[in-house]
Parts: sequence; structure tokens; C-alpha cells
Amino acid sequence: MPIQLVCDACGSDFTVKDELSGKKLRCSKCQNVIQVPNAGMDSQTTPAYAGSSTAFHRDRFLINQKKLSISEKYMILDESDRPLLYVVRPAHFFRRLLAIFVCTIFIIVCIVISVIIASAFGNSEAGNAIGVIFGFLSMIGAIAILILMSPKRHVSFYEDEAKTKPVLHVGQDQKFSLIHAWYTVSCPENGELGRFMKNYLYNFYRKRWYIYDSDGTNRLLAQEDSMILSLLRRFLGPFFGILRTNYIIVDPASQHVIGEFNRKFSLFDKYVLDMSADRSLELDRRMAVALAVMLDTGERR
Repeated sequence: MPIQLVCDACGSDFTVKDELSGKKLRCSKCQNVIQVPNAGMDSQTTPAYAGSSTAFHRDRFLINQKKLSISEKYMILDESDRPLLYVVRPAHFFRRLLAIFVCTIFIIVCIVISVIIASAFGNSEAGNAIGVIFGFLSMIGAIAILILMSPKRHVSFYEDEAKTKPVLHVGQDQKFSLIHAWYTVSCPENGELGRFMKNYLYNFYRKRWYIYDSDGTNRLLAQEDSMILSLLRRFLGPFFGILRTNYIIVDPASQHVIGEFNRKFSLFDKYVLDMSADRSLELDRRMAVALAVMLDTGERR
């Protein structure tokens, strides 16, 4: 039975005969040495990039955002700019517009009621106190309506542009959170793969995302590449593109960098996810690609 191989250096994929199992070959394009897995070994004993989709069987990905669309859309490309995946995070524009409209009507009704209350009590202290309390409760009610009617914004990954072959899903766990935002990553063939978490308080001075396994174990961390640059970005912003927001993916225990997510200088936003330092495949490539998209859309870069 032929064996499918993907070069972890250039991303080229090809098929070799099963009699070459266990041997080392050189990639015909970049001359990188590739270890051919033994034909008799199953997926539990042979290291794999992840899943049956060959889109994830590589270490470098280009992430390109389509700007002229209401929803946030991305294309995941290989190093030759060939499309691998199509990504969409729906904006739910009309549902959000409806939520704002209902919230506005609610506020107008509350203002009318407060005026009626004020007229009934005149300018007495009791009337003013009731007006303040009613105004405070109205504000809380308006925020609650906005949150309840606003949809969660999930991210879906597809193998085809027609979006008929889903391969990955990032679910937004809560509609609203004050401190922690959680996202669950799953796929059709394996269910839940893991979770991401970001802390809004910590993000004030250095953005970081925590990466959890499906069992809840926190193993890896994605954070801005430099504390000094992070602080400069807070005061100066992107500064004409010079202070680009780049990330490194590290093992918190050893501080070993296993991946990078960097923005390229180009006319349109294009980012490079490079996991070539992760030789032991600590991070499932499906989780890595999902993280790369969330580092962009989740931080509104």
C-alpha cells in the first residue's frame, strides 16, 4: 500500500512505495531528509501532524485575511500560495443591528417612564432617588438585552471554498466575559481537541493566550514576542506598521520557543505561522492553525 509523505521543510506532499517504509529519503524539491514511517505502524505509534486532512501536514502556513467582506474571512495557504483551507467568522450583521435597535427602543421607553415618574413626584428627594435607581436598573437592562441578543461568533474552517467540507471549528464559549475569554477547538473526526483562554487584564501590557489540552491541562502559551515592544504598541499603536504585533509560542516550564506567528510586510495583511521549531510535534497543527486565526481575529489586529 503506498505511503503518503509531506515534507516538513517545504510542505510538498508525495507518495512513495511501501517497500521504502522505515527508510530515509530526500525531498525532491528542497532536499530535506524525510523519515518514511513503517508501513505496519498505525497512527497511535507513528507521529502525525494531525487528522486525515493533508492541509495540516506541514510546519509553515500563510494566513491571508480578505478585507472586503462583512464577515471576517481568511485563506490558509502553503508556502507556494496554494489554498489549503477557507476560514470564516460570521459577523451576524443584521442580528447585531436588531440587538442595537431593540436596546435603543428599550432605552427610549425607560427615558419616557423616568420622565413620567419625575412629573408624578415633582422635584422631591424621593422622586430624584427613584429616578436614579430606575436609570441604573435601565442601564443594566439595556446591557443585558444587548448581550442576550448578540450572537456568539464561532470560527469555521473548510477544505473547499464552497464550505461543504468542514475540518475544524473554534467555538466562542461565552457571549460576554469581564476577565477570561474561553474558546473550544473541535473537529468532526476527533471531537474536542483543546481550548484557548485569554486574560483581558493581563492583555493590557502584554497579550497572551493559554493553550489547553482536551483534558484541561495547560501546556503551552502564545504571547507577544517582546515585553518592551508590547508596551510601545500600547502607547504608539502600530506606528505605521513598524511595531507589528508578532507572537511566539512557548513551553511555560522551559521557555522553549516552538513556534512563531509573524506579520509580513505586504500590501494586504498576511501572516506566517512557523512551527518548524516544534520537531516533536508538541502542538497539534490543527490547534496551531486555529490559534493563528484567533490571534488575528480575536485581537482585532
